[in-house]
Amino acid sequence: MENKTARRTLYKVLRKTGVSRDAIELDASFQEDLKFDQLDWKLFLFYMEETLNVNIKDEEAQKLYQIKDSLELLENIA
Repeated sequence: MENKTARRTLYKVLRKTGVSRDAIELDASFQEDLKFDQLDWKLFLFYMEETLNVNIKDEEAQKLYQIKDSLELLENIA
């Protein structure tokens, strides 16, 4: 997936999950900066899978600490 398309898609998914526009930065961490709890995390993964029509394995999801990690995953699986 092209970087711009991946970024746009990730941005839409984060907005659907309830992340404010100002909080979306590549270095933002899901737990510390975005304050993701288990429900936020499940919603985020659900929206990613639904939007991209992919299946994200648990092992891949556990490696996602920052927004940039999600972007790298998107670029590799889509």
